[in-house]
Amino acid sequence: MQEHKPPPSLKPNTLVKPKPKIVACLPAYNEEKTIAKVIILTQKYADEVIVVDDGSTDMTAKIAEKLGAIVLKHVRNMGKGIALKTALSYAKKLGPDIVVILDADGQHDPDEIPKLIQPIIEGKADLVIGSRYVKGAEANIPTYRKIGLAILNILSKTSIKTVKDTQSGFRAFKAKYIDILTKYEAKGYGVEMEQLAMAQKHGLKIIEVPVTIRYDVEKPSKKNPIVHGLELIATLTRLVTLERPLIYLGIPSAAMLVAGATAIVYLILLFNETRYFSIPIAIISLGLILLGTILATAALTFHALSIILKKIETK
Repeated sequence: MQEHKPPPSLKPNTLVKPKPKIVACLPAYNEEKTIAKVIILTQKYADEVIVVDDGSTDMTAKIAEKLGAIVLKHVRNMGKGIALKTALSYAKKLGPDIVVILDADGQHDPDEIPKLIQPIIEGKADLVIGSRYVKGAEANIPTYRKIGLAILNILSKTSIKTVKDTQSGFRAFKAKYIDILTKYEAKGYGVEMEQLAMAQKHGLKIIEVPVTIRYDVEKPSKKNPIVHGLELIATLTRLVTLERPLIYLGIPSAAMLVAGATAIVYLILLFNETRYFSIPIAIISLGLILLGTILATAALTFHALSIILKKIETK
């Protein structure tokens, strides 16, 4: 009797890896013109799509609900950081393997989601950033934005050293890191930068992949560029001062105290020689000493705070 061998695909030792469960999160604010297309394309790659309607006054939420997305609503506009935290907190309940974040305004191409999640599936990364600054990326960035992004990326190197595009909101990460990546304080657009700082602090493997970012959408930014930039700088300043306060506040404070003391000595010598008391020099010296003292106090306070926070995190 002839023995029938099973085809290779049916051999008992052949293991097929289960498809990872993917949940996509879309913070949205007045995106009725673009939300439908973004949801439909995202649903091709995600098991669930979560839309956080951040106080929209248009049809954003109703369109998202009709298309089968999970819709979470904020009564008023609270900012991207808070909207994203709402989405991620709910995503955790769904038990995903991978979480994808993208904008609802059409700037990010959902068809590039496979490119973001592949390094995670292959075990090469914990967090993947869709970058505008690596080879193969396409982004028709306006000149004023190029300048602003370049400045912010340079400044962010003090806290985020390995990522070229620190402001990209198109990203994917292993869902087991949701708790880490929601420990940020930013309420607005500083969330992307702060998430990266958290990821690096906890040793997550981060890589960047080239993506296409569009700027020909109707509203590529919901805020005035100057306000947006100041918000990001404020976030970066907070991250830097908490991470290394003795360096970033202590050194300037020491320099001011030395300069103030030098100015006082000069004022005394000048008075001894000429009997002339210079009020401008006196004001400058006292101002430098006052600012130096304030910065020194802040440096010591932040240093003590960072030690306390680290002890809390290790418990």
